[in-house]
Amino acid sequence: ILYIGKIHLPIVDSIRKYCKETKKDWRIAILHDTKVKMIEKEQIVLEKIDLQLTCDFNSPSAIQKTLLPYLDEILVMTCRAEDKIPSFAKVVPHIPYVNAPTSESLHWASSKIMMRKRLFNHNKNITVPFAVIKDASRESLYKIANNVGFPLIVKPSALAASRLVSICFHKEELEEVLKKTFRKIESVYKELAFMGEQEVLVEKYMEGEMYSIDGYVSRKGVTYFCPPVHVKTGKSIGFDDFFGYQQMTPTTLKKESVANMEFVAQEAVHALALRSTTVHIEFFKTEDGWKIIELGARVGGFRHLMYQYSYGIDHTINDILIRLPEKPIIPKKIKGHTVAMKFFAKKEGILTKLTGIKKIQELKSFKEININKNLGDNCLYAKNGGSSVFNLIMFNQEKSKLLADIRRVEKMLEIETTK
Repeated sequence: ILYIGKIHLPIVDSIRKYCKETKKDWRIAILHDTKVKMIEKEQIVLEKIDLQLTCDFNSPSAIQKTLLPYLDEILVMTCRAEDKIPSFAKVVPHIPYVNAPTSESLHWASSKIMMRKRLFNHNKNITVPFAVIKDASRESLYKIANNVGFPLIVKPSALAASRLVSICFHKEELEEVLKKTFRKIESVYKELAFMGEQEVLVEKYMEGEMYSIDGYVSRKGVTYFCPPVHVKTGKSIGFDDFFGYQQMTPTTLKKESVANMEFVAQEAVHALALRSTTVHIEFFKTEDGWKIIELGARVGGFRHLMYQYSYGIDHTINDILIRLPEKPIIPKKIKGHTVAMKFFAKKEGILTKLTGIKKIQELKSFKEININKNLGDNCLYAKNGGSSVFNLIMFNQEKSKLLADIRRVEKMLEIETTK
């Protein structure tokens, strides 16, 4: 089982457990770029897998030579990290006899601009008006005013996790945001080792409730959907930012509404010509129906844990099964309620205080926490290229008890910064 770019310990654990239960003789391998330095957590995981391969992803010859000794052994290749999908697209042509999405479809799914164009061409009812710009010139402002209108969302083409995403309500605000975005985009691309063109997508702002759903696309384009997830953005709790503050499943959506959501999701999958992959799709539920925000050819953030706790779905194994190809295993019985939360500092600056973490870990609903910032680290909003202070997963069989613990977390937590 070949992973491209990145692998996490829970993935390894799921595969080992499944192999033990089914008596499969699978080995786990990773192929990563020699030019990208691995962080400590990623290096620790390397000790738990069977094979580590490295090469220069910008050299087709290097990829071919590295993979050549293993071509007859590769059963499945997959990619779980959004920022590694462009690398995955470079590897696909060199492993032609393994089920995988095409390099072109991965490119379309990685570029917000190409994605929006293909969605519009396929079915304009599932998307919104948009414009593509490469600078903050007067001509770009005129193009946006004519083609999109206010309010609108500004987002770089290839960045994930709401980085450099902003909302604008008038021309002066748009002009300021565009200048800031093009000023910062170069440094963020450099930080992520992203080599793509510095383009920005500007699209009509959608009003409504935000949801997301993951699914498994067969090699013939049939998608098996997991249950939907309700999303609260930072905007809804008073931040001038669009990071996913709170994600919860199960939702209160009725069957008809879920069916409509799945129809729109399937349209988006076909618009991007995806096959043999897991997909993560984000929507707004508007007065005009379900509208696509984005689609990624990979597992959604936190979904492995959320689906495992609430339904007993093993996202890692299903991501492998759909590529074999075999039908994924999607239990429908609800085991309880799960929430994933991202916490950002209310004010940007240097982190000087982070308290309440130990009390959070004592809550009955607590499951996992991932702390991303230490005292002295710089804290920025997602729209300015920053990441969360910490992420939290909680689960409870009773929704009321989970909601009570969410309230306790929000009350006991203190994140303070200084300029």
